[in-house]
Amino acid sequence: MGFTTSLAVGVILSMCWDLKVESLEERHSLHYVYTALSKAVSAPGIFEFTAMGLLDDKKIDYYNSRDKVKIPQQDWMREKLDANYWNQGTQSRKSKEQWFKVNVNILMERMRHNNSDIHVLMWRHGCEVITMSDGSLKFERGVDEYSYDGMDFLSFDEDSTQWVAPVNAAVATKQKWDGVPTLNQYTKGYLETECVRWLKDFRSYRDEKEKQTDPSKIYLFAKDGQSSDTMKLTCMATGLYSKNTEISILKSGWSVKKGCKEPKDILPNDDGTYQIRLSVDAKKSEIDDYGCEVNQGDQKTRLVAQWAKDGILSAAAPSSIGLCVPVVLVMLVVVVLVVPVIVGVICVKKGIIEYKGGLKFNRPGSEIDIPGNATSANDSAGKNERGSTLPGSTQTSVEIKPLLEVKKDGDSDSGRSSGSPEGNSPDVSPSSSNEEVNNVAKGMPSDKPV
Repeated sequence: MGFTTSLAVGVILSMCWDLKVESLEERHSLHYVYTALSKAVSAPGIFEFTAMGLLDDKKIDYYNSRDKVKIPQQDWMREKLDANYWNQGTQSRKSKEQWFKVNVNILMERMRHNNSDIHVLMWRHGCEVITMSDGSLKFERGVDEYSYDGMDFLSFDEDSTQWVAPVNAAVATKQKWDGVPTLNQYTKGYLETECVRWLKDFRSYRDEKEKQTDPSKIYLFAKDGQSSDTMKLTCMATGLYSKNTEISILKSGWSVKKGCKEPKDILPNDDGTYQIRLSVDAKKSEIDDYGCEVNQGDQKTRLVAQWAKDGILSAAAPSSIGLCVPVVLVMLVVVVLVVPVIVGVICVKKGIIEYKGGLKFNRPGSEIDIPGNATSANDSAGKNERGSTLPGSTQTSVEIKPLLEVKKDGDSDSGRSSGSPEGNSPDVSPSSSNEEVNNVAKGMPSDKPV
């Protein structure tokens, strides 16, 4: 049975049994991460406050305290969301920046920390979903958590609709926020509903863009195997937009298991896409029967290539590898022969070695000063847009003021009146704020320790 016929049979069976695409559990996430430092740092790329949105762990927007503007980090975000979205988002990020500035100071006072060291307050929240077979999104879990100096400080429990305080210093904040049932219900609703809606919209925008410019490709390689009658076949798929990718090497249309090495972990490319590869040892006489199949579960796309038909396998593949060996050997010979001559000439000119019918060292043990080999200074510190989280010191429990007041006015990062992809910071009431929230705001504790 030929490769094409066998492949067709394999495709039909996989469709009937849902062995390929549907077996991939597609997980997606939308998170927002905020990082605030207790004071400015004079280091490139590190700002007193940063905020960013992450779709499936890829940055989609960004804000920092220097530029003070929310900007898109993906072309499809720039194309699909209008100026009003970004203007409203900028105002919201500015508001959150002020909220963090106040609360970092509150926590420093509560922990009895001074301003001589840098302290870090972080907030991460968002949602994670699973894509069902019909394309719908099933909510899996929500995340809403705070950390101070790298230690867990406060997190939201969806089941109980209450905040969890893992340290004594967070108890006062937990009690305050749990005292606003409307705010907790809003937090739960945002995580389970509003965030999921935005995640679905963003994925739709992204997938539409990716289909227009799909760079996914399969490359097939071959080189001599361990024996004279075998070859090592390698299939590499690159330009993949999804981590949820399955790769298989086929023989006569069927997936090869025996002798097939485990696929390498999916690796990132510098353009935001991914690559993955898989290898198998095959007999040279059977190469025409081999092919490679790649399924991207997120996009329901399938790539198939065949060593014999697609023209990717040729004599150039193994011979180019063989060509490298003599080239490298020639270069090594040149280095071994030429470099000592050059060094010798320099030594003679410098007077380190004297030649009078033979070699003589004038200054034994002295260093040879070769021009151009001066040691350069170290490069400047690497950039870090989010700033680093510093380990915190252990503190005794001190009952001081809980975190900030609940504001009366709503907040939107989206530019939409119907909701925000980021939701509101805890001091911000839902857009449908009521008298209960306002009354709590009026009765908040003072800024003095209690």
